[in-house]
Amino acid sequence: MSRATVVRAVLALVVLAVSGWLLATRPPRLGLDLRGGTQIVLETRDGEFAKADAVSTGEALEVLRRRVDEFGVAEPTLARSGERRIIVELPGVTEPAEAVRIIGRTAQLSFHPVLGVESSAQTGTGGELVLPSESGEKLRLGPAALSGQQVDNATAGRGEFTGWQVSLDFRGTGAEAWRKLTADAACAAPGEPARRVGIVLDREVISSPQVNEDVVCNTGIAGGRTQITGEFTAAEAKDLALLIRAGGLPVPVEVIEQRTVGPSLGAAAIDASATAAVLGMIATVLFIVAVYRLVGGVAAVALVCYGLISYAALLAIGATLTLPGLAGFVLAIGMALDANVLVFERAREEYAAGGPRRSLRTAMRAGFANAWSAIADSNVTTLLAGGLLFFLASGPVRGFGVTLSVGVLVSMFTALVLTRALSMPLVNARWLARRPNWSGLGGIGWVRQKLETRNPDIMGRRRLWLAVSVAAVVLALAGVAVRGLNLGVEFTGGRLVEYATTAPLSADTARDAVESAGLERAVVNPSGDGNISVRAGSFGDDTEAGVRSALAQAGGGEIQRLRDEKIGPTLGEELRRNALIALGVALTAQLAYLAIRFRWQWATAAVLAMFHDVLLVVGVFAWLGRPIDGIFLAALLTVIGYSVNDSVVNFDRIRELVRAKGNRGIPFARLVNTGSLQTVPRTVNTGLGAVVILAALAALGESSLVDFALVLLIGIVVGTYSTVFLAAPLAVVFVGPAVRHSEARRVRAG
Repeated sequence: MSRATVVRAVLALVVLAVSGWLLATRPPRLGLDLRGGTQIVLETRDGEFAKADAVSTGEALEVLRRRVDEFGVAEPTLARSGERRIIVELPGVTEPAEAVRIIGRTAQLSFHPVLGVESSAQTGTGGELVLPSESGEKLRLGPAALSGQQVDNATAGRGEFTGWQVSLDFRGTGAEAWRKLTADAACAAPGEPARRVGIVLDREVISSPQVNEDVVCNTGIAGGRTQITGEFTAAEAKDLALLIRAGGLPVPVEVIEQRTVGPSLGAAAIDASATAAVLGMIATVLFIVAVYRLVGGVAAVALVCYGLISYAALLAIGATLTLPGLAGFVLAIGMALDANVLVFERAREEYAAGGPRRSLRTAMRAGFANAWSAIADSNVTTLLAGGLLFFLASGPVRGFGVTLSVGVLVSMFTALVLTRALSMPLVNARWLARRPNWSGLGGIGWVRQKLETRNPDIMGRRRLWLAVSVAAVVLALAGVAVRGLNLGVEFTGGRLVEYATTAPLSADTARDAVESAGLERAVVNPSGDGNISVRAGSFGDDTEAGVRSALAQAGGGEIQRLRDEKIGPTLGEELRRNALIALGVALTAQLAYLAIRFRWQWATAAVLAMFHDVLLVVGVFAWLGRPIDGIFLAALLTVIGYSVNDSVVNFDRIRELVRAKGNRGIPFARLVNTGSLQTVPRTVNTGLGAVVILAALAALGESSLVDFALVLLIGIVVGTYSTVFLAAPLAVVFVGPAVRHSEARRVRAG
C-alpha cells in the first residue's frame, strides 16, 4: 500500500471519528419551521428622541431580550439583521398575537406634571403636550419629570380598594425626581388638575392620579415607591408591569414579517425528509452497485459516510436546520454521486484504452487524475449558487444555501479521499485483476456502447435542436403572459395561513367559505393531503378566526392552523427585488467563471443554456399555477448550479479532445459531438441518482417540499437536455463548425 493511500486512510478515519463524536454529543439545532413556533422580524424607525441606526437598534435588541425573558418563552433567539432589523424567534409560541403586541410596543414611559385641562385638541406651546386622559378629558402636560429608565421594578397586584394596580420602585435619581414632582403637585388645591400627575406610555395617558391630600406641599412622596392605578384588568396590569420592568425601546419598531408554524407541521416535515433520505439513499446505493459493481459498493460506503460527515459538519458550524435545509441535505445525497461517477467513467475509458498491459490499478489512478478538472469546475459552480443563497437570501432559504455548500465540500472529500482510500487497495488485489468485470471497470457500460455503435450526429442537426429550444422558451413565456406568475406572500406582501382539515373540502367549497368570511379576493389553494392555504392582503386576527370558522361550517370538520405568515408590503417589494438581483448575480457570476475557464464563446453558450433552463422552469410553474416563493427561488438557483455543472463537465471533455494532438485536423463540430456523447453516461447516471431522491421528496414530502422537488425534477430534465442539445450546439455556432484543431486551440481555455 502506497504512502499516499495510507495518509488518505488515516485522514478519512480521523474525519469519521470526529464526525461520530459530534453526532453523539451535539443535538441538532432545528429552525422554527421544523420545531414549531413564531418568527417575528422587526424594523426600527426614527423616533421622537433618537434616529434608527445600528446603535439604537442594538439598544432596542437588549430591551426586547429582557421582554422576551419576562414573557417566559423557552430558548428564545434574538439577533440583529443588518443595521435596522431584529429577528425574534419564539419556539413553541403558536398563538403569537399577544407576544407581538407586547414585544412590538415602544413602551416609552414618562411622568409629567398636569398643567390644566385643554378644550381643544392641539398640542400646547412651550413644551406642553395635550393628550386625552383615561377618562377622555384633554390634559395639558408639562415636560417629563422622570422616565421609565429611572424605574427599578414594577409589579402587578390588587389594591385593597382600587382593584388591579402596578407598584413602581424608583432607582437612582428617580426617587428624588418623583418626590419633587409630587411635592409641586401637592401645592395645588384638592380637585384642581394641577394636583394630578400624568403617567404616559407611548404618548397615551394610562393614568393621571391625584396626589393624596395628606401629602405636604413642597415635601412630596418620599421613599421611592408609588402605584399606578386605573381601570386595569389583571392581564393589562401584568402586561404593563412587564413592559416597565423590561424598559422602553429607544426607537419605535414595526413588525414587517411574522411566521408561525405549528409543531405538527414541523414534525411531519422531519419525518417526510428522513423517510425520503433513507429510501433515496437505499435506491441510490442499489443503483450505483448495479452499474459499477464492486467499486460501486465502495462508493455506496462512501455515500453513507458522506451523510454522516455532512450532518456532523452542520452540527460543528452550529447551522440551523430548516425545511429547505433538510431538502438541500437530502438532495446533496443524490448529487454526491457525481464525483464518483466522473471518476469511474474515466477509469472505464482508461481500462478500455489501456491495451494488453492495462490494469485496474492504473485505470483507477488515471480516472482520479483525469476527472479532477471536471470535478473541481462543476463543484465550484454549485458552490457559487450556494454562496449566493447564503449572502442574498434570508431565513430558511439561507439555511438551504448552507446545507448545499457543506454538501458539495463534503462530497468532494468523500469522493477524492475516502473513495480513493477504499478503492485503490481493492483494485490492487490479484484475484480482482483476474476478474476485471467484477470490479465494474472492465467495460464501458451499455449506454456508452449503444452511443458508440450508433454514433448519432447531434451537431449535424444543431439547427433542429436550437429551433426546439426556441419553441420551448416561447411556450414558457406564453405561460407567463397568459397565466401570470402566482407570486407568494413573500414577494407580494400580505398574509398566508395554511389549515389542516379533518374532512376534505373541494376548491370551490373552500373558496366560498373564505369569501363568506370577508376575504373576497383571497387566493385559496386546497391540496391533495387535505390542507388549505389562504392568501390575501393584510387581514386581522378576527378575520382569520372567521375564516377558520367558515371552513369548519363548510364541512371541513376540525380545523387546525398549521402555519401563519405575514409580510409587510415594503418587505415584499424588497424580497422581490432581491430575488431578481440574486438571479442576475448568479448569471453574471457563472458567466465570469466560465469565461475564465473556457473563454467567452463557450461561457456564453453555457449561460444561454442555463437561462433557457430557468425560463422553462418558470414557464411550467406559470402554466401549473404553482406558487413562486422563497422555496422556489432556492430550488431555481440550484437548477442554475446543476445546469452549469452539466455544461462544465461536457465542455471539460470537449476541451480535452481539442487539446489532444491526435485530433489535429478534425472539425470542431465533430469533436463537440464526440465529447457530448462521451459524457452522456455520466449525465444519465448522476441525473438518475438525483431523480430518485427528488421523487421520494415529491411523493412523501410536505406541500412546500413537493414544489421544491418539482422545480428540481424539471430542472434536471431540461438541464440534461440543454447540455447536449443547446449548450454544445451554441458553442459550435459561436466558434464555427468547420474550425479545425489548430484554429480551435485559440478558443479553448489556456
